[in-house]
Amino acid sequence: MRVDEGMPAVGTLRPTDVARHSPAPLGQADPVPLGHTDPARRPEPDPGRPTPGWSQDALVLRDIVARLSAAWPSVDEAVVEGAVRSAYESFREATLRAYVPILTERRARKALGTAAGGAPAGQGHGHEDDERR
Repeated sequence: MRVDEGMPAVGTLRPTDVARHSPAPLGQADPVPLGHTDPARRPEPDPGRPTPGWSQDALVLRDIVARLSAAWPSVDEAVVEGAVRSAYESFREATLRAYVPILTERRARKALGTAAGGAPAGQGHGHEDDERR
């Protein structure tokens, strides 16, 4: 028996080879955690247990609240915190977590701008310029 016996030669993939390894269409399959190949057997997250990275997320959210509170000094900090938490919760299902803090701040900033009736107090924080690009 040879090592390459039964293996297709380079450039000779059969349709059945591709079908076995094709990803599901977007929006039709949840990502399966590493080590679990069957989505039906995926373990359910424990509702009382924080998700990985939750303490870092808490620090980032605190920083976002501080920045937005400084940008809108006339808005109560509890309102700012509520806007940030609401924006953050809207991304709880996001699988690519790296951009969640940026998107959270932008969504909260937009909500505060709408609720407060205008631009933040100290234009020039640089965040507004990023959104126009």
